[in-house]
Order: sequence, then structure tokens, then C-alpha cells
Amino acid sequence: MIKKKNQLLLGILLPLLLLPPSQPAPHHACDNTNPKTTQFPFCNTSLPYHVRATDFVSRLTLQEKTEQLINSAAGIPRLGLPDYEWWSEALHGISNSGLGVHFHDPIPAATIFPAVILSAASFNVSLWYKMGEAVSTEGRAMYNLGQAGLTFWSPNVNVFRDPRWGRGQETPGEDPMVVSLYAVNYVRGLQEVGKEGNFDADRLKVSSCCKHYTAYDVDSWKGIDRFHFDAKVTLQDLEDTYQPPFKSCVEEGHVSSVMCSYNRVNGVPTCADPELLKGVIRDKWGLDGYIVSDCDSVMVYHEKMHFSETPEDAVALALKAGLNKNCGFYLSNYTKNAVELGKVEESVVNQALVYNYLVLMRLGFFDGDPAILPFGKLGASDVCSDDHQLLALDAAKQGIVLLHNNGFLPLSPNTTKTLAVIGPNANATDAMLSSYAGVPCQYTSPLQGLQKYVSAVSYEKGCANVNCSDDTLIDRAAGIAAMADATVLVVGHDQSIEAEDLDRVNLTLPGFQEKLVMEVAMAAKRTVILVVMSAGPIDISFVKNVSKIGGILWIGYPGQAGGDALSQVIFGDYNPGGRSPFTWYPQEYVDQVAMTDMNMRPNTTSNFPGRTYRFYTGKPLYQFGHGLSYSTFYRFIKSGPTTVLVHLLPKMDRTNIAYSKYPTMPNLNADNQAIDISAINCKNLSIDVVIGVKNAGKTDGTNVVLAFWKPPRSGVRGAPRMELVGFERVEVKRGKTEMVGMKLDVCGRVSNVDEQGKRKLVMGLHTFVVGSSSEQQARHHVNFRLGETESQAPLVGISLAQGIRHVA
Repeated sequence: MIKKKNQLLLGILLPLLLLPPSQPAPHHACDNTNPKTTQFPFCNTSLPYHVRATDFVSRLTLQEKTEQLINSAAGIPRLGLPDYEWWSEALHGISNSGLGVHFHDPIPAATIFPAVILSAASFNVSLWYKMGEAVSTEGRAMYNLGQAGLTFWSPNVNVFRDPRWGRGQETPGEDPMVVSLYAVNYVRGLQEVGKEGNFDADRLKVSSCCKHYTAYDVDSWKGIDRFHFDAKVTLQDLEDTYQPPFKSCVEEGHVSSVMCSYNRVNGVPTCADPELLKGVIRDKWGLDGYIVSDCDSVMVYHEKMHFSETPEDAVALALKAGLNKNCGFYLSNYTKNAVELGKVEESVVNQALVYNYLVLMRLGFFDGDPAILPFGKLGASDVCSDDHQLLALDAAKQGIVLLHNNGFLPLSPNTTKTLAVIGPNANATDAMLSSYAGVPCQYTSPLQGLQKYVSAVSYEKGCANVNCSDDTLIDRAAGIAAMADATVLVVGHDQSIEAEDLDRVNLTLPGFQEKLVMEVAMAAKRTVILVVMSAGPIDISFVKNVSKIGGILWIGYPGQAGGDALSQVIFGDYNPGGRSPFTWYPQEYVDQVAMTDMNMRPNTTSNFPGRTYRFYTGKPLYQFGHGLSYSTFYRFIKSGPTTVLVHLLPKMDRTNIAYSKYPTMPNLNADNQAIDISAINCKNLSIDVVIGVKNAGKTDGTNVVLAFWKPPRSGVRGAPRMELVGFERVEVKRGKTEMVGMKLDVCGRVSNVDEQGKRKLVMGLHTFVVGSSSEQQARHHVNFRLGETESQAPLVGISLAQGIRHVA
């Protein structure tokens, strides 16, 4: 009986097996070859997007609607809608971390740029934009070949608040302004259609997503994880530290998606908070796009936080709060019941879906065959192109930070006949890629890069891996250092030390790495160049008095071209100009401060020293913005206003401001009096400054000009010690001087946030400092005064020369 059944099955299956392989399902809606579906209004490209999206949603059953609320959205054959995976990643290159990207022929790899923390160290907004352009081109090419989606849940725009955070490598650093400008430029590079598509701003090349909203920067630390953590955040810290990057993403970058995070903020899960989602992102900032949950976060706040009584309550809370898309399964499993039980109106579900599908409409997903649309000709040759790989190399070089130099760098290939290359990261490949990386086009490890300059290279790991749990390999490493003209020692971390769901507990080198450094330095015949490969700061104060260590470089996680970038810096083919995007704290800092303390500002009563360069009162190893060069640069302020007149908005006269809204401020022109910016005419209120940069060295180079603002010490309680308000990276030939223009937004940058979360502009004398604390600085003072009449135009300062670049 069993034999006959098998024969019958074989007779049925054999003809099927002999059929040619089926073609993949179309990865777009409104197939031009299907007359039944192209007649729908949602396929009519002459109609407005919102009309088309509303028409599409109106044709869905409630069950179909729930299946469209999750990342792995089911297809609807009767409407010609294929399955679509919303979750793709593009943090610093196309990544297969999400479910939407697949590497195989014809595209087996993509360009992997440096970790964001290193690219941020370039302080180069045009580089960040170009990176976004390159990544979106590769994303579109992969979409055309069915290997990726069009919705990329990147970038990470959380502030790197605590040096132990495992995901600090994904962020642009600790300064809210730098994070904001990185976000705006990378998002625009990803999304903007540009000349190739010749469409207006509504069209999208790919869709970007700013995450993780908000106050999210604890993953797993001493038994506390992100699935249970409640971030207690003051209104002051929320407004001036945690929120600005997201606000900039939406208002300036025009991002098409924002992702809410796992954690709670002041007791409420972010994905269930109507004030944070609908109130701020949608209504206040004006998001033109959809809000998506971090993966399974709706399930997390029900099952782990026990914030809701039932799963139906959980999805109702999320939808009514303003969530539109669930990475996970909760909304598909429980929304239908929630509607039928009356916990959420079906109209709320409809609106969520309209927001989702408006984005796919803007991407051209409902416009028919992608091959005949803009970007439809992109293919395998546009991925891992020479231009993109050179850009990845350039990004790594621009970000590398020269922390210390006794004059031994750069090394000369003419006099360095033998080279010892040592360390657990000396021949790193995967470690260079950081997290959320895909498959790289190729690798160049530090060892491979250095071998291009010196033929006689000896290599020893010194440690079996970065954990360096035994010291048995150190003697062999010291032995080759004793015989070489120079030694390059590459230490630090990888994803086994700092990563998503893995925060550090200290700032020291892992295991016996410190011993490796000291013994190699003591044994070395000549100078040792110490290279630190890590995302966050490491306490390397133990090397400060070691004379054999002639130079120290921080290289973050430098991406696929990391070895070439490092070797070109070490041997002088590239003059380093990167600046540290974070503060290098001593180990004592983390012994003193709990990672879960979200406060930014110092508190003398609790002996809390504050966080980041803006508030930290201790002595760091290296300051935020520190970075040396092989050249010597001098900066001077060529022009800038000494007085700025501030004007109130119409109907906001002095009497109303002083005695009604601000009863404690009878004299608004008195020094240190604070005026709410909502009462000020902020339009065109800026400070224009021209800064001269002279290269007095013997080498061409780039200099990152940093402009800091020191607020008046009184006027607003909790004001930062200083704050970055502008920066520009400028190339200066040896012996030459270049002029750099900065336009400083007064209301946006030169204002303080008070304890109620309101921005205030303080009258009186303000100090601006050009240059970090480790370099020659120039100072300029500006006096803010209230204008006599509303009709007077704000004083903008001395006009900039034509062609000078501006930094907002």
C-alpha cells in the first residue's frame, strides 16, 4: 500500500519537477501587464499620493489591514499587491541585519563605510551627504534585482551619552548638534531624488528612518536591560540633549520615518506615549511619513513591562498613541480583536495604513515596473563601484584622530626598513566593520595596508583575541618589536566587548592588553605607534609617560578600507584631521557614575560630575574635539558683530513680556535676563562670523574649525559650560590662509533650555571660542540687547564675502 502511494506521488510530482523554475513575484504593485489591477485609482499616477493611499486602504478588509501593519506585510493578490518586507538596514552601507536584504549573485556584497562614530569624527557635512547618496544608490540597485526593499531603518541618532554604551559606535557622538547635522545630511543623501530623477521633494530615492526615539542608550548593564529600563529624564535634558537630533531629522532632514524605542521614558513606553508620538513627532514637528516600533517593542511593553492588561490593550495603546507600523507580530495578531472589542476605532487603523502607504507611493512602489522609472537602470555594476569604495576609504581617512604625537609620526618608508605589526586587531577584518554591517566588497586589514609600505614586516597577535584572557603570546610579540625599526601596535575592542545588547562595565583595555602594550614598549628597539580600534573611549592614561610610544591614533571601526586608511596616515600620505566626537573619560568616571542615571548636568550634592564636554566637571584624558595634525594651524576671527539687537514679535511689547509673562524681569536689557524665544522674532536672527585659518606647517592639510559658545554663567539655571554652535572642515595648503564663514542661528544654537524645557535667550555678554581646548584658540565677545522698536531689522553682523561657506 505504501509502495503504491509513493508511485502515485512520484507520477504527480515528476512533471512539476521538470517545469522551468518560476520567476520571482514582482516586487512592486500596479503591474502594467495586469489590466485588472492597473484600473484601480491607487495605480493612477496623476492623482495625489494621499488620494491614492486612501483609495488603496479603503479596499482592504479588516483582516487584510491588520496584516499590513507589520514589517513582513502579506501580499493581496486580488489588488495586485505583492508581499513586502519593510525592514532593511543601511546604517553605514547596505546591511543584511534586517529581513529585507539578501546578498547573493548578482550582488554578493556592498560598500561598507566606517562605523558612524568614525565618520562623525570627520566633522564634514558634505561627506555625510555623499555617503547617504552612495548607500541609497546601492540600495536602489539591490531593490531592482529583488535583493532589498526600499525602506531602510537607519540612521541611529541617539546621543552617545555614556561611554559604556555598546551601541555608541552606531551614533555620531556625544554632541546634539553634531548628531543632528549628521542625521540631516545622511538622511537627505539617502532620500533625495536629485537631478537623476528630476522630481520634486515629495519623491523619495529610498526611505530613511531616524531611531531610537527617545532617551534610549542603555542596552544591558549590570543586570538592567532595555526591555525593562525606565529612563527618568528631566524636561531640561529632554529638550536640549535627547530630542534635538530627532527634531532635526523631521524638520530639516524631512525623514520619512521615525522609530520608537524599547525603553520607557518617565514611566511610559515610548511606543505607547501619545504625547511623544502623535503630540511631538506628528503634530509639533510635522512628520511626513510613518512611525514604526523597534522590533517586538509592543510585545515587550505588554509581556515584559506589564504596562497593559491584555495584548489587545497593548495594540490599542500603540495605535492611538500614533504608532503606524509594528516591527513584530503583535499588531497583526491582535488588532482585529481590539477593533471588534471597541478598544480602538477602525479609522485609527486606516490612518496608520495611509501614513505607511504614502511612503511607498512616494518611492514609486505603486507606479508600475521599476525598470522604466527613475533609478530603474541601476544594477550590479552600481554596487561596490570604484567611486563608492574610494569614498569609503576617504571617509575612514577623514575620521582618524591623531591623539598624541611626539614627532615620530609620520613614519618614513625610506628609513623604516623593518616593521613589527602587533596586536589582537592588527590583522582585523570583520572587527573593522562594526555592527549593522553587510558583506563588504573586500577587506584591507591594518597588516595588509602596512605591508604596502614596508616589505620586511613581522606580525604577532600578542593576544589570541581582544578579550586577551591569557598572556602567553606577549613574549613573542615583544621579541619582534625588539628587532624592528618601528612598531605598530593595534589594540582595542570588537563586537564581543561592545555591541547591541552588550554595554561595557569599565573603560580599561580588556584582559592582558595593557600588559601587552607595556611589554612591547619596553622591548621595542625604536618607536611604537599605538593604534586604538574601538567605538568608545578607553582609559589609556598608563601610556602617557612611556617615552617609546611616539604616537597614538584612534581609528574607531574604519570599515572595509580601514587598513589602507591607517597605513596612509601612518606613512604620511594623508595628513590626519579628525576630531574626537566624544570625551575620553578616566576609569574613575564609570566607578563614580551609574550608567542608568540619565541626568546630564552635574550635581555637587550627590557628587555627580555631569556628562559630556558640555557639563562634565572632571579632567578628561582627551577633550571632545581633540585631534592633532602633521601641520600647525592658527585660527583668528577676521570679522563678527560685537552687538546683536533682538526684536520681540508683534504685540510682545516690553510691558507684556516683563510684567505678564515674565513678572520677575522688569528690565529685559539687564545683563543675564532671559527671554523666552517664543516671544522673539527669530527670523534671520543670526551671527555671521568669518574665521581665518593659516597653515604654518610644511604639509598640506585639513583643519576642523570648531566654534564653541560659552553662555553667561547666570540667567538660566543649568546652562552648559560650553556648547558647540558651528564647525567647518577646510583644506589649507602649506603657507596659505583660508577664510571660513559661519552663520550661527541665535534662537536655535545660542539659547539655553530652562528647567521647564523652554528655550531662553539671555541678554548681555556672550563669549565665543574658536578651537578646542588642546589647540590655539581665538575668542570673540557679543553683546545681546533688546531692540528699541519692532520695526528695526535684527543686526546680523558683518556680511560674509562672496563664496564663503556657511555652517548653520
